[in-house]
Order: sequence, then C-alpha cells, then structure tokens
Amino acid sequence: MLNLKIVIGSTRPTRAADRVTPWVVDRANSRDTFDVEVLDLRDWPLPLFQEHMGSIGDFADPTYSDPLVRKWNLTLKEADALLVVTPEYLHSIPGVLKNAFDSVFVSWALRNKPLAAVGYSGGIAAGVRAIEHLMDVAIEAEMVPLRDTVIIPRVETAFDSQGSPVDPMTDVAMTVMLDDLEWWASLLAKGRAEGELAPGSLRIRAAMAQLPETP
Repeated sequence: MLNLKIVIGSTRPTRAADRVTPWVVDRANSRDTFDVEVLDLRDWPLPLFQEHMGSIGDFADPTYSDPLVRKWNLTLKEADALLVVTPEYLHSIPGVLKNAFDSVFVSWALRNKPLAAVGYSGGIAAGVRAIEHLMDVAIEAEMVPLRDTVIIPRVETAFDSQGSPVDPMTDVAMTVMLDDLEWWASLLAKGRAEGELAPGSLRIRAAMAQLPETP
C-alpha cells in the first residue's frame, strides 16, 4: 500500500480544520491503496527552524538540534505522498506549517513525492492563495505538487450535520485529486525504488569542485 501522510496545517484552538479533516481522512481511507496517517501539527511542537550544518551531525543519519526534528524527518521519509489541509492566513499558509516544511532539512524526506492540498477559509477565497504559496514551498522541497486541489469557501457552513460537504463539487474535486495523488504516488514510488538522482544542489557542488581553479 501507499503510505499517505495527511498534515493538519493549523494549530489554532478554534481552527476550522476540525470540520474539514474528518471528511478528508474518511475519503482517503475509503481507498484500499492508501495506508493513512494523520500528522496533526498540534502533536508536533517543532522548534522554530534552527538547523544548520553544525547541528545535523552525521549527514547519513542526521541527529539535528532536537530529537523531535529528527523524528519529524524520519516520519516524512516514510511517506509516499502528502496531503496538506491548510487554512489561509494573510494570503498564505500558517507559520507553523511553513516551519514544519523548513524543518525537513538535509534528509530530503520530501523529494520526488506528490503533494495534494485541501484549502479552506471563512470567506470566498477558499484558501487558494495559501495553496499557491504551499506549492512554491513544495517545488523548492523537490516535491511534485498536484494541479487539482480541493478548495472550501465559507467553511463554517460548508458541511452538513453528518460532516459531508454541502456543495457536491467539493466531493467531486476530492475524487479527482485522490485519483491524481494515487497515480503520482505509485509512479514516483516506483521511480524512487529504481534509483534517484542526488539532489541538484549536491551535484552542482560536486561539479564546481572539479573545476580548475582560476588564476
């Protein structure tokens, strides 16, 4: 089965993620191809990003500055795919979510893995600007962000008493996104198993080291 990590990107006490996430998890679990684990950032009080070349220890098995950072990296290393549930704060993702991505350092735990996103907001924008910024972060982490996402406007009234979306388009969008996520997760898992290129930054550094010194 494909290992899917669902990351809850808000830790606010009054977060609307608690309305959205149960439906997302249920839809993901309905597929027999995914082994789902929910990573609630409330349960991962990662320190503000503080890693550097002197804090990671052995490059082959980094220790980092905090055992929780090491555990976070190892947990994401297990994933074949990520699905992030995020609100929109000031036209972007929550700082705690950005910090969680920043903390994936040197392990390259996210490389060559697909990223899906469910965005929501209290207004009509539905988290689209947060998702746009999240995709930029994903590209820099060398992930494969999916084009098709799920956006939920006016989240306070978006679900009925049974926890299902009021707008049928929301459920349709989730089906399409999970189809894409499953396809990409399977494809990229096969590619990783067959062998990966080293990260581009390392290959550039190695190539530059081979250049003759300029007089």
